[in-house]
Amino acid sequence: MTVNEHIERFHGLPVFDFVEAMEEAAERGGADSLRLPDAASAAWRINLDYESEATFAERWQQFLDTVDSERVTAVVIGQWSQEDPDSFREPMEAVVAGADRLPALRALFVGDITCEQCEISWIQQCDITPLLTAFPELAELVVRGASEDWDGKGGLALQPLRHEALRALRFESGGLPGSVVRSVAGCDFPALERLEFWLGVDNYGGDATMEDLTPFLDGTRFPALRHLGLQNSAFEDDIAAAVAHAPVVARLESLSLAMGVLTDQGATALLEGQPLTHLRSLDLHHHYLSDEMQQHLRQALPGVEIDLSEPGKPDDRWRYVAVAE
Repeated sequence: MTVNEHIERFHGLPVFDFVEAMEEAAERGGADSLRLPDAASAAWRINLDYESEATFAERWQQFLDTVDSERVTAVVIGQWSQEDPDSFREPMEAVVAGADRLPALRALFVGDITCEQCEISWIQQCDITPLLTAFPELAELVVRGASEDWDGKGGLALQPLRHEALRALRFESGGLPGSVVRSVAGCDFPALERLEFWLGVDNYGGDATMEDLTPFLDGTRFPALRHLGLQNSAFEDDIAAAVAHAPVVARLESLSLAMGVLTDQGATALLEGQPLTHLRSLDLHHHYLSDEMQQHLRQALPGVEIDLSEPGKPDDRWRYVAVAE
């Protein structure tokens, strides 16, 4: 599995490509032919293509000046560099500088970039703390990528902070730094209901450990949490064994241990632990479970919606997480 398609919906809204609309209008003869949806009815994608002569900051300003930005509720940031991957640092500065133009913003996706544009492990991120401080009403944040810049500097980071409004947080990565996981654990997010980590592998910087995940399992963090995703991990069996006895599970409505190297060993530990019948859904897609274990899971959890799609061969010598490079 790779990330090979742009998202089509975000925060419950269809994604509308602002730059594409501007370019099509230019081909038809100018601004008079520009066709835009109502500002609050779409999640607005702003991005650059390989032939773009504008910088991201210029496109961002054009977006703010063209759309009724005070009514925009969701923004999707795509590719921010024309050719080689560049750090999100400067584009983020432009976004933060325009925060006062987006008082209704509630959802932000940073890095809607496909593998054809840039492999997920090459997407160069930065300290994204200013996004949360600039948008105190933000309810949903998704960040894709984690890599450092070409000088070995920067990379995805987050400073522990309190944010009153954040309800959903997801990090998509082929290698999520343990420092980011630990920083999230140090944050105070009283409204957080959904938390997802794509942990990835060591080769791409994914050095989080089971110890780093403990604060999310012992039930002491994030009292509103109802969905937990500890996904895309090479040690998914260890995660499953810990989840089997984790206090937080009792108050979850859904759980994801998907996209990783989950085998019968991990699934057995999961079923031998605390009851999971209260869950609405259990996502295990992309796994290495035997047919017998898959059937056992369905029988043991008859009222739970279980995703067992994308099975690998249980006896496969080479087992991979879904998203790495």
